[in-house]
Amino acid sequence: PWALLDYGIRCVISTSFADIFYNNCFNNGILPAIVSKEDLDKLMDDAGRGANATLTVDLANERIYGPDGGSAPFKIDPARKEKLLKGLDDIGLTMVKDPSISTFERKAEAARPWV
Repeated sequence: PWALLDYGIRCVISTSFADIFYNNCFNNGILPAIVSKEDLDKLMDDAGRGANATLTVDLANERIYGPDGGSAPFKIDPARKEKLLKGLDDIGLTMVKDPSISTFERKAEAARPWV
């Protein structure tokens, strides 16, 4: 997925993905959208119409729109969706939660100073 990201690709659409590729896409900020065979065929037809045939991915609403206004749904784990929408990787997500982590650590240390 690094090469895809370096080329500017932010979404890959298919009917399935190998587990390691699927997970690595998320780790690199790429959306691997899984759609039905029928929807993929329609999207491929739409994409093949030339330079003006743009596919639009609406991550928030979990839909891919073709140039004719038709759309294809896809599902995504809510936590992974949030990370992509906010541009976070695993480390970034941890940093966002740092205040909560620090509060927990202070309370845990006060409650169990022997640990």
